[in-house]
Amino acid sequence: MDVLRPALINIHGRIYRRNVIKEEHYEEEEDMSYMGPPESEDFAEDESCDANFIEQTDKGYRCAIDVPSVLYKYIIGKKGETRRRLEFDTKTSISIPKQGVEGQIVITGSHKSAVSSAVTRVEVLIESFRKKQPFTHFLSFPLNDPKIQEGFLSFKDEVLKQCSQDHGVDGSIFQNAAKLHLTIGTLALLNDTEVRKACEHLQECQNVIRDITEGNPLQVEVTGIEYMNDDPAMVDVLYAKVNVKDKSDKLQVIADQLVEHFVSAGLMVRDWDKVKLHGTVMNTLFRKDSTVEDTGGPGRQAMSEREAFDARNILKKFGTYHFGEFELNTVLLSQRYSTDCTGYYTSAGSASFS
Repeated sequence: MDVLRPALINIHGRIYRRNVIKEEHYEEEEDMSYMGPPESEDFAEDESCDANFIEQTDKGYRCAIDVPSVLYKYIIGKKGETRRRLEFDTKTSISIPKQGVEGQIVITGSHKSAVSSAVTRVEVLIESFRKKQPFTHFLSFPLNDPKIQEGFLSFKDEVLKQCSQDHGVDGSIFQNAAKLHLTIGTLALLNDTEVRKACEHLQECQNVIRDITEGNPLQVEVTGIEYMNDDPAMVDVLYAKVNVKDKSDKLQVIADQLVEHFVSAGLMVRDWDKVKLHGTVMNTLFRKDSTVEDTGGPGRQAMSEREAFDARNILKKFGTYHFGEFELNTVLLSQRYSTDCTGYYTSAGSASFS
């Protein structure tokens, strides 16, 4: 039996209250939709998203919505049930491209308020299921400068020489030197249009970044290591500390400003009040899957499947280890599970500090 629950939905700065069907899980795909007609014609008229233009036609009204093809199935629902329910409730017709074909979902109806209502409900579904998509890209500060790579490889060699007898310490859990980086935030970009949009937003941030850096690269030092849990004898992630040499907070400010911009644009979800600037050097996720990126997510392995390592000796012997210094001059929109000609992640876009 469907269970209704009240929900406050935020779309493009507007709040809508709706009775929402409790989400159902199907073997093929999930089905989630919204029951009941608009509470009033006035309310329905106002609930249309400003970003979508509802045009009048000879047969009534029409609105086209850009939707990545990977999300079509959530509007269709199991055996078309979600689409039929939406069409019935709003007295509209919803046309969806074939699966895998990028295009627009087109909503038509006799009344503008009906089309407006359907647009809102489709957008709520899209946003709900978008959050469940695995991230595809991430904003990063590359740390793969040759000097830092050299320092990291020396660190790896020394740790394996001096601490390989400690529980869980072996070569498989070290980061790939060519992919050393700081993660700023993750994004789920579901088609080429969204990738281009993210690149444009990153370019929009370039002037703000240059105001912070005064148009110069940042002199950065990578020194010291820390761990990410309460027990140094049971560690999953060990990371290098990264700071601007002049002791300023410019790197932190840039990272936080970038997250603020991308969250406001609807391209990123805020996880923390401030970005945790860390360059992973060891991660137990790498033990069974060397392609996993340390980007703040859980990775492919469940936490219960991870074999932690004893970092007490590493912290004692290498707690102040100096990996090196370099000039940081760029932030990249990096593609997950990719490699470019340098061994780093393939970049979809960038912004420079100078």
